[in-house]
Amino acid sequence: MRRLNVLIACEISQVEMKAFRDRGCNAFSCDIQLLQGKGDIRYHIPGDATNLLMGGRYFYTQDAQLHHVPRWDLIIAHPPCTYLCKVSSVQLVKHGQIDKDRLEQMHKARDFFFVCLNAAARYVAVENPQPMARAELPKPTTYLCPSWFGSKYTKKTLYWLKNLPPIMAKIDNPDAKEFVRASRGKYRSRSFPEVAEAMAEQWIEYITEDLKPKK
Repeated sequence: MRRLNVLIACEISQVEMKAFRDRGCNAFSCDIQLLQGKGDIRYHIPGDATNLLMGGRYFYTQDAQLHHVPRWDLIIAHPPCTYLCKVSSVQLVKHGQIDKDRLEQMHKARDFFFVCLNAAARYVAVENPQPMARAELPKPTTYLCPSWFGSKYTKKTLYWLKNLPPIMAKIDNPDAKEFVRASRGKYRSRSFPEVAEAMAEQWIEYITEDLKPKK
């Protein structure tokens, strides 16, 4: 069985990328930000992920190396939720008036969400928190909390899945606390290693079996 080509779109932490690469996949992270610190630039694609999500197969990693994949087997996307999530809806309407600039940003975020959802791969997963009603996103396939996989934190996260099964919970942590921090934004959007490990383990097994020639 060939190596699976996996793209983790809008990921700067490389937590999910590493989980898949550690299991033999040809996995890459992609984000508009450059990697800093301990990140592995050999497997990070800097820039807008749109072209890759729409089927782009040639790309440069941060170490200036050109790569080619014949196709993306699995794409996991984490589109920005700042203008889509339910908790930000209070900022959209102020003093009874809709903030037109923020509404425009919401529409742009919604368009990108659908680019992710319709990504050019047989298997697709899109992750986001609870969206505001005004965004009119489709109903999610499933949801999970990192505490279900042994994490010390709980944070309800929604998933929209294409040709993938929901991730099955492992060991729930009854003492988990809500994942909240003053610098919410980027900190709260980081991937949880426990979830990434379960995701890689279960989805690689599923995809590998699903791609086997049927007798």
